[in-house]
Amino acid sequence: MRVTVPVLARISNHTDLDPLRLHPQVEVRWVRPGESMPPSDLVILPGSKSTRSDLQRLRDQGWEADLRRHLRYGGKVIGICGGFQMLGRWVHDPVGLEGEPGSSPGLGLLDFATTLEPEKQLRRVEGRLGLEDAWVTGYEIHAGVSTGPALEQPAIQLSDGRLDGALSDDGQLLGSYLHGLFDAASARDALLRWAGRAVRETPDYRQLREDGINRLADALETYLDLDSLEQWRLNERAKS
Repeated sequence: MRVTVPVLARISNHTDLDPLRLHPQVEVRWVRPGESMPPSDLVILPGSKSTRSDLQRLRDQGWEADLRRHLRYGGKVIGICGGFQMLGRWVHDPVGLEGEPGSSPGLGLLDFATTLEPEKQLRRVEGRLGLEDAWVTGYEIHAGVSTGPALEQPAIQLSDGRLDGALSDDGQLLGSYLHGLFDAASARDALLRWAGRAVRETPDYRQLREDGINRLADALETYLDLDSLEQWRLNERAKS
């Protein structure tokens, strides 16, 4: 399965894509400035620390035209957090949280608008995906508040009763504020099937991550003199 991700200048939480990069049936292609989006099954618009600036970058690189061509040929698109905000009609920043105050037209692919507000949403969440009722878990960290008709068909029903994101009527677009969208195997499998590929083998991403951390810890224990480092730390602490 071919997945394309444009590299935004202020990309955030790119580790959202790690479960796909480690999947044996998925090829993740990061598209860099000066490159066009290649033919793919799925395009993912990642999170951004400055949605309006990265939206302009997407246009400057010609990626908006690539994205629309991808959709005309029946491809699927997922927007995560800032990438989700880009899919709407407008992104408003009335107080200049991410730069100069103002508004930017979104891609207009989903009927909603986002207003950036000073109070940031930050919480761990879980719920059920609007695809196969798959269990999903992750976290929110965003300043945007989105409103509009598209949100009446949410991507996720959260366990706290809130609704998250949007799923388009034609089934080609899915947007969510949830980072970690692909972490849970159930959600990852459902999203890959939605994007058009049967899933034969889904690795345990959490176990792969723990194995990597353990290998790093083993290497540190093998090649570093931890006793000397601890003694140095205690000496520095005594000096202060």
